[in-house]
Amino acid sequence: MTEIFELAKFDTYREDNRREVKSASGGLPQSLWETYSAMANTYGGVIICGVKEREDGSWFTTGLKNEKKVLKNLWDQVNDKKKVSVNLLTDSKVETYTINGDTIIVIHVPSTDREEKPVYINGDMFKGTYKRNNEGDYRCTEQEVRAMLRDQTRLTMDMKPIDNESIIELNRESINSYRTWFETKHFDHAWAKLPMDEFLVVIGAARKLDDGTIHPTRAGLLMFGKEYRIEYEYPSYFLDYREHTDPTVRWTDRIQSQSPDWSGNVFDFYTIVSRKIVQLLKVPFKLVDTVRMENTPVHDA
Repeated sequence: MTEIFELAKFDTYREDNRREVKSASGGLPQSLWETYSAMANTYGGVIICGVKEREDGSWFTTGLKNEKKVLKNLWDQVNDKKKVSVNLLTDSKVETYTINGDTIIVIHVPSTDREEKPVYINGDMFKGTYKRNNEGDYRCTEQEVRAMLRDQTRLTMDMKPIDNESIIELNRESINSYRTWFETKHFDHAWAKLPMDEFLVVIGAARKLDDGTIHPTRAGLLMFGKEYRIEYEYPSYFLDYREHTDPTVRWTDRIQSQSPDWSGNVFDFYTIVSRKIVQLLKVPFKLVDTVRMENTPVHDA
């Protein structure tokens, strides 16, 4: 996953849709919770307390007078349902650093799952739900809040992550083929510009856990995994395609997932088999405005 905050790059950062600075000179700022809601409802990000922004957009540290008090207020409020609808923070997501003798606090806010949206503040879903656009936090309209409610879904079996499996073990060629297809069909889609691991998360093939690690979902493993690894999770997994065009032989062509010359996953099976099916389809001679039509309703299906 692309790092949102690295101490060594502090001087190069600017506020954007995933980074926000707060001076917190008078303690924990209440505007922090609007940013928390906004980041949780969009792409996630970091809120950095003890830092201000210059006119040119660069940052400088102001430090915190009492970081222990700021931290206590942070944990007290994030665990208060009257203040925040859901606590998305863990100890590993709140870090303290020292820069030029000044103490800063970096709060990593994850993007929440659909079933937890909207994340809102002050006990009011319709007035306390925010979203992040560019470097600003904006209150969601009632229609936007209701859209989040409609999109809520329970965590189904195919969405669950496989904790002992890494996305590195997925078949990279299968993923690249799918992404090429996706970018061709949706060339202007925001997801097409994401790094590969983030792309896998947003399409549901992977999930990011609380410790920051990314693991394939069960759907991701079936779609892009390697056959022998899929069988570890699903011992009865087996895909089989046969063509019976000659009644004198058992089959005239066969594709099965245990073959050693391809991945054996669902996406590659679909790709290979669909091509074979199309080759078998008959194409009648039909002209439309003097142009031969080679696609039939069966091809479309």
